[in-house]
Amino acid sequence: MSNPRLFGTDGVRGLANSDLTVELALGLSQAAAVVLGKGRVADGRRASGRRPSAVVARDPRISGEFLAGAVMAGLASSGVDVFDAGVIPTPALAFLVGDAKADLGVMISASHNPAPDNGIKFFAAGGTKLPDEVEDRIEAALAAPKLAPTGGDVGRIRRFADAEDRYVVHLLSTLPNRLDGVHVVLDCANGAAAGVSPQVFTDAGARVTVIGADPDGLNINDGVGSTHLDLLAAAVLEHGADLGIAHDGDADRCLAVDASGAVVDGDQIMAILAVAMADRGALAQRTLVATVMSNLGLRRAMAAHDISMLETSVGDRYVLEALAERELSLGGEQSGHVIMTKFATTGDGILTGLHLVAEMARTGKTLADLASVMTVYPQVLINVRDVDHHALSTDATIAAAVVAAEAELHGLGRVLLRPSGTEPMVRVMVEAEHQDTANRHATELAEIVRARLSVR
Repeated sequence: MSNPRLFGTDGVRGLANSDLTVELALGLSQAAAVVLGKGRVADGRRASGRRPSAVVARDPRISGEFLAGAVMAGLASSGVDVFDAGVIPTPALAFLVGDAKADLGVMISASHNPAPDNGIKFFAAGGTKLPDEVEDRIEAALAAPKLAPTGGDVGRIRRFADAEDRYVVHLLSTLPNRLDGVHVVLDCANGAAAGVSPQVFTDAGARVTVIGADPDGLNINDGVGSTHLDLLAAAVLEHGADLGIAHDGDADRCLAVDASGAVVDGDQIMAILAVAMADRGALAQRTLVATVMSNLGLRRAMAAHDISMLETSVGDRYVLEALAERELSLGGEQSGHVIMTKFATTGDGILTGLHLVAEMARTGKTLADLASVMTVYPQVLINVRDVDHHALSTDATIAAAVVAAEAELHGLGRVLLRPSGTEPMVRVMVEAEHQDTANRHATELAEIVRARLSVR
């Protein structure tokens, strides 16, 4: 049996100091120097007249301090000059890799995971995420000889003193208009957005109230942020704000709540931005990229505005691939990963929030008014565990049950059965006009899947 792949869907993650150790962080950075570092030959001598360079950043979780030290040590010992950007969002790191013309970037974060977890994510020159084959080369290089220059050929570690300022200036430069007159509550998830998001929204003209902006290394994502919207909704009501925006721990997501506290998810945010961009001719090929899990209401809203929709598998990396292949300008996920390729190489929660509020300021409409461009269909997701998920595609009984359910929905709903890529599980998703209809079909299909594919 082959060993599991070290890299997951978004870098290497695990329990810090247990799964993700100092030794692994050191080895990964040394391997990345071999694979991604430019201007160097195998024995570590200079080949292009300069040392390769890397930007390293982290979110504020406590383990990031020692993991960042290990990563920077591994890079510098391999002859890579390191710019230490400190605590900044993941999309800021991606931007700075390109802006500083670095050869690679390393972000130390576990995104929306709890504080004990952490992760290491690599970016190539230009600030782009790595394809699977490059991650596999880094993993293979863990067992290969490392670069070991000496004397003046070792790398230097310097503080990236203006990293945050560069990112703020970039974000402000993307706005089509100011945010004057809009009161926004920002939930920074006690994470990497805490130092940037309040500043940039204030600089753009918004009135800002902030929660979840007191990171102590242990409270990241703890009851706050994009996975815990109750506090944000309560704060919006308490302060009489126009909306609330929630980030996750590394600020690559954006979810929102309107003035009544109702949630506005990633699908609704994409609908608002897609229509606005199409109206001003900024939506490339009048096409939005979304995953198969995006709500049926998004598809119907885009069709009503003569906007095409391109579907991908679940995962922002697949959205990014489709955006790049087709040279498109907007895509994302229901979870709030929204990618605007004119301004960013990855999902950027602060950028997304800024453009959402900019549309409110431009039109004078409330967030609820803007979000009404899309009707959210009730969506039920059931995870059926301990089943032979590989047999899903060949089971005729399940296929017939799906056809029957879709026929009963009369085109006013959707059925999606999807095998997990990592465990013996099938995800059953049903959308319908009414919640009870969605519940009934999802429950019935889940029971059929369990009966047909159970391995117990």
